[in-house]
Amino acid sequence: MTIGRNMTRRDFIRISSIFLAGAAAMPAIPAGILSGMGSRPAGLADEKIVYSFCEHCFWRCGIAVHVSDGKVTKITGSEHHPLSNGRLCPRGAGGTGLLYDPDRLAYPLVRETRGGKQQYRKATWDEAVTIVAEKLYRIHEQYGPGAIAMLHHGYGVSFFKKMFSEIGVNKIAKPSYDLCCGPARQASVLTYGYPSDTPEGFDIMNSRYMMFFGTHFGENMHNTAVQEISEAIRRGAKIVVFDPRYSTLAGKAEHWLPIKPATDIAMMQALMHVLISENIYDKPFVEQHTVGFGELWDSVREMTPEKASEITDIPAEAIRTVAREYAFHAPAAFVHSGRRTNWYGDALQRIRAIHILNALAGNFKMPGGVVAFQKFPLPQPPAAHEHPAYEKEAYSKYPFFPQDEPSNTIASHEIIQQAIAGDIRALFIYGVNLPETMTLGRQAALDALQKVDFSVAVDVLPAEVTGYVDVVLPECTYLERYDDLDNGRAFRTPFVALRQPAVKPMFDSKPGSEIARMITDKWGLHGVFAPTVEAGLDKKLKLAGSSLEEIKKKGVLVMPATDLYRKSGEPLNLKTPSGKVELASAQLKAGGFDAVPRYTPHPEAPEGYYRMLTGRKPMLTFGRTANNRFLGDLATAKENEVWVNTGVAFSHSLSDGEYVKLKNQAGVVSEFPVKVKVTERIRRDAVYMVHGFGHNSKQLTWAYKKGASHNQLISRTDIDQAMGAVGFQNNFVTFVKEA
Repeated sequence: MTIGRNMTRRDFIRISSIFLAGAAAMPAIPAGILSGMGSRPAGLADEKIVYSFCEHCFWRCGIAVHVSDGKVTKITGSEHHPLSNGRLCPRGAGGTGLLYDPDRLAYPLVRETRGGKQQYRKATWDEAVTIVAEKLYRIHEQYGPGAIAMLHHGYGVSFFKKMFSEIGVNKIAKPSYDLCCGPARQASVLTYGYPSDTPEGFDIMNSRYMMFFGTHFGENMHNTAVQEISEAIRRGAKIVVFDPRYSTLAGKAEHWLPIKPATDIAMMQALMHVLISENIYDKPFVEQHTVGFGELWDSVREMTPEKASEITDIPAEAIRTVAREYAFHAPAAFVHSGRRTNWYGDALQRIRAIHILNALAGNFKMPGGVVAFQKFPLPQPPAAHEHPAYEKEAYSKYPFFPQDEPSNTIASHEIIQQAIAGDIRALFIYGVNLPETMTLGRQAALDALQKVDFSVAVDVLPAEVTGYVDVVLPECTYLERYDDLDNGRAFRTPFVALRQPAVKPMFDSKPGSEIARMITDKWGLHGVFAPTVEAGLDKKLKLAGSSLEEIKKKGVLVMPATDLYRKSGEPLNLKTPSGKVELASAQLKAGGFDAVPRYTPHPEAPEGYYRMLTGRKPMLTFGRTANNRFLGDLATAKENEVWVNTGVAFSHSLSDGEYVKLKNQAGVVSEFPVKVKVTERIRRDAVYMVHGFGHNSKQLTWAYKKGASHNQLISRTDIDQAMGAVGFQNNFVTFVKEA
């Protein structure tokens, strides 16, 4: 018998149902829970409410978990938490679907080979953790700490980051940086001198004019932003949406402008051209608080609305109208930087262009404009445990990759590439379903998993990734554990939030804090963590004049709202080289990149193919809710569809509701078919589908074979050479009709 397989191929193992929660002693679920969310079953004891925060997306809203007889009956929004304000999106309310999912991983699993056949077998925690600790230690000793890497998504990773810091492992990556938050973060650093946060720094509810480029609020939800946009609309704010597709947000807009995909920078340059050439920008602000205006004008002088119209398909007069309205409502106007920001490999400059448009409106630290939120001042206790000082390497090769974010020291696609090349020998994967994660596509992820000497996944569900790793460690859900305090974000009302267990861990699952402690103890590194997770949290909170006992009552400590706005004549004193807003970036120029954003054409679709655009549904957060039966039973969440323009459907003889397979420009055909949605709400040169469907793991009962996998159809990626983000929307598809 062998455990693990050095440099040889791992078969995909379909985890046996006997290792899942459905075959374990499944706790009785209160009647009524399976039929819907939000109604309290009759006949139960008086309920208690446990306050915590959600894990179904990065927004981490405050939740009130209703518990009766030791079982969660419903989840509502916490009225105490400033991000939820008593309201939740469908995903947050559907958290019981994860907690009571019969497909949950119930036991530690170890890959072994018997009679030439690979399989998983149930292991004790001590056995599984011993294997993990020994394998990682041997690779560390033989190849050095740089041969181990961790990919992560989810707030519970903090314990594993601390675990790895003890042995100098610093190759840590979150895929969300590559495709979502990274470009926005670094564009803000280069323009304003500080990183953007979540929620982004926009005074939405006080704005009078809001411009969005492909930002799908209302579909990706982002609870607080949706609430604030609704309030802004109630107050009379106008919305402008540039998007190839008529999104939910476009349905609320004064102007929906169906821009040609991949031409955003040209449009932004044209808007700048109008603001400057018609002298309707905020000249005093620009003169006093910015640098690089002359260089900016030189770059946009030729991008007239007429020229931009030829590139973007938006009429020149519409461009002028939007620019003039934007200037009229300034400074209570902004262009939003968005989420899932990297599409074509030029996201840093695209979002820099957004920030420049904001600066031309003079809206920085003004009501309804761009603001700098503040964080809750939570002191950090001195380290109770000293570990050897390891020299931290600058792992990422991209010059403007952040050097100040310990949760992300390298781009996730670099980890995949280094694993394929043999430089990374072990992968520790926390909460990332790597084959279905938008990095370099499915095949590259599988190649990386095959090539490493050892891999381990810490997860809740048997997703595709758990079929390829050597050891599977079942973590309990966010409703069954403590995590570190949520103090890493800024908001208009600074806060620190607590995640605490509402019920005890089910089956043989464990919280990440305990798993990390077990591994470090196996390494002989005792005292790394506080005696208990509760003791560690209480120690931090007492430094802020509070305690674990106090914060447990409401789940959050909140400061009064801070003063977000600048005074007249107040210097900005930004942490940029100039101390001002950098319209032209000397840092980018010194690094060999354009100091100001410039439009560069992107690849066009081959004949008969269409640019593949993607997004999400309100009840789906990719892998985190894909198997949630409460959410999946909603009619609009059962599967994804491919949006096809009416004219395109006619030319391919497609009918609404028909199932087709998709084939990309590299000849990759989707494993499963997808339903056609024929609509006038999308341009003729693009199709649209929601990411997170098309799972081929049979153990995901509700997600298996539902729709097509967007990630499978990613064959081309375009890397932003300045900061390392991955663009994936230069992929094109056509239709393969089912026999």
